[in-house]
Amino acid sequence: MLTIHAADEVRRAWDADPVKDGAVAVEGTRVAAVGPLAELERRFPGARVRRWPGVLGPARVHKGPLPQAPSPRERVHEVLKLGATAVLARYADSAALREAAVRNDVVVLPDARATAVLEGERADLAVFDGTGACLVTVCAGRLVHRRR
Repeated sequence: MLTIHAADEVRRAWDADPVKDGAVAVEGTRVAAVGPLAELERRFPGARVRRWPGVLGPARVHKGPLPQAPSPRERVHEVLKLGATAVLARYADSAALREAAVRNDVVVLPDARATAVLEGERADLAVFDGTGACLVTVCAGRLVHRRR
């Protein structure tokens, strides 16, 4: 199933120029296309369209210790709620945390790296409001967090 995630602005990278009324088409776990919403709706007729307020761009890499929570699964979920779909290996320092990350499709990286929304790549997206709060997280094409 193909889903189009649309927002007021879309950025391929956080330092890139925004696409006003932009969108990202996601098929399975991958980005199918990025561009203006009207163009993607024409290109993918019948796709489910999810509209989000704010700015949509690449999900973050969580660069510090995972937030405290009662279980490893909940610690990983707290990271997803921050708009991150990757954590650094030095902070996923137990087998239970690494297993919880893998079960939730959160990438465990040896070092921090820049993130981008690129066609054909894994669909890791986040939507942020004007204050920088995460509204939505999409991890490997799956909606895993939506602020209500």
